Amino acid sequence: MTSELRDKYVLFDVDGTLIDAVSNQRRVWGTWAERYGLDAGDVYRVALRTRPMETFARVAPDRDPRECLATLHELEDEDVRTGVYAAFDGASELLHGLPAGAWALVTSNYEHRVRGRFLRTGLPVPGVIVDAVAVEEGKPSPVPYLRAAARLGAEPEECLVIEDAPSGVQAGLRAGMTVWGVNAAVAVEGVHRHFVSLREAVPHILALVSGDHGDAAA
Repeated sequence: MTSELRDKYVLFDVDGTLIDAVSNQRRVWGTWAERYGLDAGDVYRVALRTRPMETFARVAPDRDPRECLATLHELEDEDVRTGVYAAFDGASELLHGLPAGAWALVTSNYEHRVRGRFLRTGLPVPGVIVDAVAVEEGKPSPVPYLRAAARLGAEPEECLVIEDAPSGVQAGLRAGMTVWGVNAAVAVEGVHRHFVSLREAVPHILALVSGDHGDAAA
């Protein structure tokens, strides 16, 4: 399908949207906490709400944050190699059903980990991945989503963002894009459309990209 026939591009968050990595993240942070003699539950509750460097400042202010980050990266890389991952129901059908060049991944993680997780779960990898290294400003800044759109050759108004988290939703909205929320019992504030599960959203996303606007909402 050529770009002239396509009027919607889809930009996906990864963790929590396409891949269920909650148990992996909990295990990684739990191991990290043990290494520093901290309570795993307390650390994980902070990590859920903050970025790693902010988490270290809160839970281990007397430690070198660079050392803390290196340890976390070591544990995350090991988890990608040995951990058990699962794609959300519908993810494979959805990604395989999208035209090449019509979609991208926008993640706060690192590309090599995303590729490892996709390999483990059998999901196809797109030509465009905007990761933590690709931009100086992460979500909720609009920069990651705007960078992905530019790399696809798309205008913001042509892009549909699929997200599960408030920071990602805000990033998509600030980029001037349509944002649909998935995998949450309650809609994240600001989303144009909400789906309790990714599976529920699959036919609507595919219909929008195919040009069947009778099933699309913005």
